[in-house]
Amino acid sequence: MELRQLVYFDAVVRLGGFTRAAESLHIAQPAISAQIRRLETELGAELLQRSTRRVSLTHAGELFWSRTRRALDELDAARADLDQLASVLRGRVRIGATQVLGTLELPVKLADFRRRYPGLGLTLRSGLMEALLEALDGGELDVVIGPVHADLSPRYVVRRLVEESVVLVSPPGHRLSDPSGSLAAARDESFVCLPAGSGLHEILTRAATAAGFVPRIEFETYSPASIRELVSAGLGVALVAGSAARTPGPPVEVYPLSHLSHPAIGLLVLGERPLTPAAAAFRDFLTDSLPDPSQ
Repeated sequence: MELRQLVYFDAVVRLGGFTRAAESLHIAQPAISAQIRRLETELGAELLQRSTRRVSLTHAGELFWSRTRRALDELDAARADLDQLASVLRGRVRIGATQVLGTLELPVKLADFRRRYPGLGLTLRSGLMEALLEALDGGELDVVIGPVHADLSPRYVVRRLVEESVVLVSPPGHRLSDPSGSLAAARDESFVCLPAGSGLHEILTRAATAAGFVPRIEFETYSPASIRELVSAGLGVALVAGSAARTPGPPVEVYPLSHLSHPAIGLLVLGERPLTPAAAAFRDFLTDSLPDPSQ
């Protein structure tokens, strides 16, 4: 049995006759007839009832055509998969990521993805969420990984990756007057924070307002990692992501804040711009390799 015999047989059935099948396939009609006869001989069953006016399936033909369609559909799907794989292997992915990524070990995931697609180009840009989204809008990035804030524009399509928390940190040995987990205990402290416009700055100002005070921000930094360094040096207290307080680094006192929440970490793409095959492969690889954050 040859693949061309299945293609010829399928065309005759779908188009209702040998003449139309021959015209569609650009094959001489006698060649199609001969190949289907050989197919019937090999199968030991008549597949088509032939007349001068029409061609119809026999019962055996109906059974065989059903299987033929499945085989040809699977072959078409395999070709599509290979075409997509070829596009992935020739492409590159431009990734933007914040420093706050919860439990997501991005370098490990990038290494795993590179091993799967060794010829793929990868670039990584780090920064604050606002700047990364501007780069995504401008076509400089394919995907952005970072906190998904509640006021995020609906033009972005989000896949949640991991959860995150927010904690209060103070210099080592510096105990707050009320370590019960209330931000009000830090009302008289100096704060270290990211600049206005950042998600962390918004979380701090809203939480302080709810606690009845205006935070005295004396030190601002564009690096989430340096917040901990400044706090550890005794320059103030700060709200930071729980993952940033748990990782190895300068010593700080950590106070959980049960009444505050941190946005989940997600992968964002621009909904109006289709992803390249390489970027889509990275998105699917990353989300499939992580547990469902809603579980």
